[in-house]
Amino acid sequence: MEYTPRVADAQLADALRTAGAVLVEGPKACGKTETAKRVAATVTYLDTDSQARAAIDIDPELVLQGPSPHLLDEWQEYPQLWNHVRRAVDAAGEPGQFVLTGSSVPTDDVRRHSGAGRFARLRMRPLSLYEAGHSTGGVSLAALLHGEPARSPAADLPVPRLAELAVAGGWPARQGARVQEAAAYVREYVAFTCEVDVPRIGGPRRDPARVRRLMMSLARNVATEAPIATLSADTAGKDAAIDRETVADYLDVLGNLLLVEDQPPWAPHLRSSSVLRKSAKRHFTDPSIALAALGAGPERLLADLNYFGFVFESLVVRDLRVLSGPLHGEVLHYRDSSGLEVDAIVVLPDGTWGAFEVKLGAGHVESAAASLRKFAATVDQRKSGPPAVLGVITPGGYGYRREDGVDVVPLAALGP
Repeated sequence: MEYTPRVADAQLADALRTAGAVLVEGPKACGKTETAKRVAATVTYLDTDSQARAAIDIDPELVLQGPSPHLLDEWQEYPQLWNHVRRAVDAAGEPGQFVLTGSSVPTDDVRRHSGAGRFARLRMRPLSLYEAGHSTGGVSLAALLHGEPARSPAADLPVPRLAELAVAGGWPARQGARVQEAAAYVREYVAFTCEVDVPRIGGPRRDPARVRRLMMSLARNVATEAPIATLSADTAGKDAAIDRETVADYLDVLGNLLLVEDQPPWAPHLRSSSVLRKSAKRHFTDPSIALAALGAGPERLLADLNYFGFVFESLVVRDLRVLSGPLHGEVLHYRDSSGLEVDAIVVLPDGTWGAFEVKLGAGHVESAAASLRKFAATVDQRKSGPPAVLGVITPGGYGYRREDGVDVVPLAALGP
């Protein structure tokens, strides 16, 4: 397959210029290995190379030999390599020695041994619409966060096509495939997760049927702040509901597999007396996982536009995470005790922030803009700073700045 350029390409190149080793993490099949191979002079596949696996048992440093950068793919299969890589980086004293790719977090968290000054970390996700060629990139997220207005010609992304893209997901191996084929691929992905990956990472006592029920519950509650108690109650079927402790345990395992990625709340300084809510929103790393868990295709999404709205929000959060990566941005959300909410807030390390409402229908732009203005007025901007952008993200259409200063941003035009 021809390589699809990624936003992470430049991030990886930059990291290799400054750090001795780069840890690239992301869910299985999101494209980590192909991205890392493009910068590697040596590649070792630790999940399939039997000679390398045998060498690790004898002398782990044997597998670190070779021209740099040296890619150690699926390194977490042998977490003891972490300290050997750390020592090799110290001995070389130069950047760009190793790239470690992993599709799960080691259960014993070997990274507790300091990698400071040695390792840079890069999170990869499935393709954004921009990377997959479904966005023109005419509206730059970086430019918006520098205060520049949105301005782009009409970008066409009809809601039926958006439904197909949500179902197919951003998996590189299935780009260009028919929607039915891509959906079947993600359903198998979910099945393999439940039956193989979770028991392998979390231990054999994790029941695949229960994991699937939890994934279905997460799917029904995607882009919401559903607490563990709600997820537990929602798993009730022919059998009793999964107890809260087990739900929390399974969520940890899915998190270690990098398949769920919660969206934390933002805590600005407020002028109002409203109490901030501190619950995270639930998301899969790609909304196609939620739809596969439920067995939902494009037709079902179009028949339930309320649920489609949550799926669209989750898709936008995925893309904002990818596109804000070069800026080291974090994608948060906001909700307070008065009921005021903001779907996505992108915060940069220097404190720059922008707030976005996500609307599936263009008819909701006016109310979303009013809500954003109300939210901005509650923030104590002397302490939190003014918003760089207030924006309403819609599927398609024109990109422009309204007279009230709120930007209308078509996802079909949003780029890095």
